[in-house]
Amino acid sequence: MPEERWREVTNNKSVYKRVLLKLSGEVLQGKKGYGIEVEVISSIVQQIKNIHSIGVQVAISIGGGNIFRGVSAFGSQMDRSSADHMGMLATVINAIALQDALEKASVFCRVQSAIEMQRIAEPYIRRRAIRHLEKGRVVVFAAGTGNPFFSTDTAAALRAAEIGAEVILKATKVDGVFSKDPVKYPDAVKYDHISYMDVLNQRLKIMDSTAISLCMENNLPIMVFNLLKEDNLYKVILGEKIGTIVS
Repeated sequence: MPEERWREVTNNKSVYKRVLLKLSGEVLQGKKGYGIEVEVISSIVQQIKNIHSIGVQVAISIGGGNIFRGVSAFGSQMDRSSADHMGMLATVINAIALQDALEKASVFCRVQSAIEMQRIAEPYIRRRAIRHLEKGRVVVFAAGTGNPFFSTDTAAALRAAEIGAEVILKATKVDGVFSKDPVKYPDAVKYDHISYMDVLNQRLKIMDSTAISLCMENNLPIMVFNLLKEDNLYKVILGEKIGTIVS
């Protein structure tokens, strides 16, 4: 986003004080189909920096599907626990890449891992994570929950509840939640708002059922939006009606 465009909105107030941004590994790969695309991560970092600069406390939960997907490997006869642990390690790679890009953009950042690896990341400690946020640092949560059989969606819902985030910002490549896959079905209907139960009953693939249930139990709304469209992240932060709200 051009700096001039951002200066126009810096006097506007965020409707959220503390948010958790859920990034899938697939978002980082861009058009490459694997790995990390530098231009994409740079764009994401600029958007994060923009909302951080107006006082929003930002935590990030990151996936690893651009490097390794545990569920896919499990389907190819690998032991599920082994596959999931490999997927967790992939999220750490993405978290370190994101931390490096944020710090090069002059945004202080800490990576906290659910699997202890103290040479490269802090262990996840709830109170420490909250303290980092209060001090104006971005916190990136890596390695999911640290347990196999739980997705990074569930980890995002868990961490958001633990740190007292007001909303989960579910970043995707589409404009919100649709009645069916909008890529395959041109007649798919976009929802502006949908309830947790409707998501579960219609089996809409926003987040897995465990994550949705956890959000429902803790009254934690989920905003689903297209991160790849310029300005969308700060529009969400300013309360503009884009994407789909699940509540």
